[in-house]
Amino acid sequence: MAVPLISKVCVIDDDKLYVSLITMLIKKNHFAEEILVFQNGQEALKYFEENIDNQNEQLPEVILLDLNMPIMNGWEFLEAIQPYVKGLLKRNVKLNVVSSTINPDEVDRAEKHGIVHHFINKPISKEAIVKAFE
Repeated sequence: MAVPLISKVCVIDDDKLYVSLITMLIKKNHFAEEILVFQNGQEALKYFEENIDNQNEQLPEVILLDLNMPIMNGWEFLEAIQPYVKGLLKRNVKLNVVSSTINPDEVDRAEKHGIVHHFINKPISKEAIVKAFE
């Protein structure tokens, strides 16, 4: 069995089909040992607020964030996570925006956030995941 690239990945997306596919892709290719799934930014923000200062909690090394979700969308999550960016970067967390948008303004907007590692277009490929995990 191949050694996983990382210990933990976090998927923040409300699309059940996408979550199933990305989970299957991650498991099949041994990209991560554990996958955390949150259906909106609010659920994910709560997790990070509760665990950012807990050195005993292994934070996800990679976050795959969708932009279009109910309750708290990806843009709102990016704003709400700002107070924790320094701590996330210190712990080598890489946040990747994953979206089906083709609007270049949204790509630029996402990349202006200091925490955004890559902007990845859906549907996500094995190669895109490898890039996100680099």
